Amino acid sequence: MKIKILILLLLVVNHANSQLIENPNPLPVDITAKPDLLWKFKTNGPIVGTPVIDGGTAFIGSLDSALYALDLATGKLKWKLLTGGPIRSSACIATQRLFLLSSDGYLYRMDKDSGRVDGIFQTMTGYLGDLQHDYADYYNSTPVIVDSTIYFGSGEYVYALSITDGYLRWTYKTGGLVHSRPAISKNWLYAGSFDGNLYAIDRKTGTLAWKFKTTGKYSFPTGEVTGSPVIAAGMVFTGARDYNLYAIDMRGGFCNWMKQFSSGWSLPVTANDTVIYVGTADDRSLFAFDIRTGRQLWQAPAGFIVSGGCAIGKKMGYFGTLGGKVHGVDLTNGEIKWTAELDSYKANHLDWLKPNDAFRDDIVKLIVTPLDMHTMYRKLGGIFGAPALDGNNLVVAGYDGWVYCYSAEAKK
Repeated sequence: MKIKILILLLLVVNHANSQLIENPNPLPVDITAKPDLLWKFKTNGPIVGTPVIDGGTAFIGSLDSALYALDLATGKLKWKLLTGGPIRSSACIATQRLFLLSSDGYLYRMDKDSGRVDGIFQTMTGYLGDLQHDYADYYNSTPVIVDSTIYFGSGEYVYALSITDGYLRWTYKTGGLVHSRPAISKNWLYAGSFDGNLYAIDRKTGTLAWKFKTTGKYSFPTGEVTGSPVIAAGMVFTGARDYNLYAIDMRGGFCNWMKQFSSGWSLPVTANDTVIYVGTADDRSLFAFDIRTGRQLWQAPAGFIVSGGCAIGKKMGYFGTLGGKVHGVDLTNGEIKWTAELDSYKANHLDWLKPNDAFRDDIVKLIVTPLDMHTMYRKLGGIFGAPALDGNNLVVAGYDGWVYCYSAEAKK
């Protein structure tokens, strides 16, 4: 069966051997005290993705279907690209080109300085675009570039596409939506699917090496793998909707260890040296585990759902919550050193929360439907993605549609 591919406006570029380059941004530093708000910028819709900073510009997509390029120093708009659907993923960059996957089912290639589009690739999601699995399916796959090939998930497929001429190298079909960011190590690609499997695929040929099935849970029997996999110490770490965190051997596909969370999903994972940091839903904490053994090192209560990953400095980490707060945490012991409240939280939190951030006693009357819950996240400025760290600047994006940049004197 032949797969119909549509490539529009794709031009030949000079850097045919373009590689993913090292980020030229300043080295990570430690912001040990609460930073000041440097600027904020309003988009026209909620934001669920993670900002990407490159060369003094912060790139962020919004559910208003637009990608914004903001000057990191001032917050002023450099350029804006309107796509055909809400943007639920983050951009990726290779040399001078920026790539973006929109939920309209198109992958866009553009000049990162001007936003001028010179390539569009249509996936097989159809005219409706990449649909959501359910109300809690917030993200689309963020692409990854290795050796002039861009890898991403869309619909039920994993794609491998040349970044220079749009040539489709291969596709692999799973049994469910692929909305996680692929993880790549040497010749292998790892991607999670809503069918409850983590797939290991040869990134050169697109052939399956192995797949790992989650255990499932009575409330989520499929065990949808919605967390983006992370590679460290010869293992692939991923969270799933069955409330489990899995540490899976990269080559054999067997589980080395597993952690179960009693109250909710454990989806965002960040690896750093010998430690992984895991954000949780109803547990409302950031956890640190020893990579090799799974031994818990510490737990940092955050007061609300931790949906995005961490930005990592030297000894400090930074993460947001769906309650509209940003926390700076000491990575050595889990102590929260400072907390910054988004303006939306300050203005609206008492509509749902008590002064101590516990839910109000009448919360079951306030949140009856998923729409009610999303309204709360929007009013609080819920942070769905990870912050982006650049020198002593910390950029976060809220479900309130605002992009916030915090800055502080940093400890080198």
